[in-house]
Amino acid sequence: MESLIPLLLLALGFVALILGANWLVNGATSVGIRAKLSPLIIGLTIVAFGTSLPELIVNVFSCIKGSPGLAIGNIIGSNTMNILLILGVSALIWPIDVSRVSIRRDIPAGFFATLIIALMANDFFMGKDQTIDVDWIEGIVLLVCGFAYLALTMLKKSPEETGEDTQEAMPWGKTILQLVVGIVGLYAGGELVSNNAQILARNWGMSESTIGLTVVATATSLPELITSIVAATKKNSGIAIGNVLGSNIMNIFIVLGVSALITPLPFDPMMNKQLMILFAANILMLLFVFTGKGRKISRWEGALLTLGYVGFMWFSLAMQ
Repeated sequence: MESLIPLLLLALGFVALILGANWLVNGATSVGIRAKLSPLIIGLTIVAFGTSLPELIVNVFSCIKGSPGLAIGNIIGSNTMNILLILGVSALIWPIDVSRVSIRRDIPAGFFATLIIALMANDFFMGKDQTIDVDWIEGIVLLVCGFAYLALTMLKKSPEETGEDTQEAMPWGKTILQLVVGIVGLYAGGELVSNNAQILARNWGMSESTIGLTVVATATSLPELITSIVAATKKNSGIAIGNVLGSNIMNIFIVLGVSALITPLPFDPMMNKQLMILFAANILMLLFVFTGKGRKISRWEGALLTLGYVGFMWFSLAMQ
């Protein structure tokens, strides 16, 4: 009975996430049309920021409440889920077209972000001191990298990113309403899901690091999952992959950057194995782009990515 209320609140959170994601995609697409931005840019900026809010909120609250150990695990788990499960499921629904600019800029940026956080988290290898954490100085470095990436994205648009969408923009009033309500829905849903998932996980005897890597990461990545699925069902590959790539970059540079400014983020060396899986997922995504015809992630490749996430979850749970 003690798990009944958390389960009900968890279900309510799912509903808020689904509705919020749909409204956010509609509102962001309308803004992009009016600004003459491509779906890729919309996914990399507006949608990615909106869907990264649950990670940011959970990490900030965890740091303030004295549980910073969840922070890095949450981001490693979320980013792995974004590539393996979210991109995989999206490709199963509709093959994902990958633009040249994503190959040249966004996929390498995601790999670079993963490398940076791996080096920072394991700073004892470089003889800094005996602590294993990400401190406030490294948090500032992450934030600078994040804002530099956003500036590069917005100021140096390639020809692929300046084309107009074939859809018509909604009226401004409806556009703003859907954006605001969508983000609020994602925020409320992310809060309900993540908070109650933690309660259930602790009731079931899971460790804090495992909670961050699995339950919390899954809960906070639900907005990305729903948003990319909605975009894929609308055959909008730009938002589907832009959402994943942009969210992964923002999770490391912005979310972890802000978290590290609040308090040092301790790193469990056991999570280096999950970091290696995240590196492998990035490489696998890039390899799949160049297999088959065109720059696409096909349905069979989406199936392999999805199976990879099942393996990641099994491995993470087996390690606790």
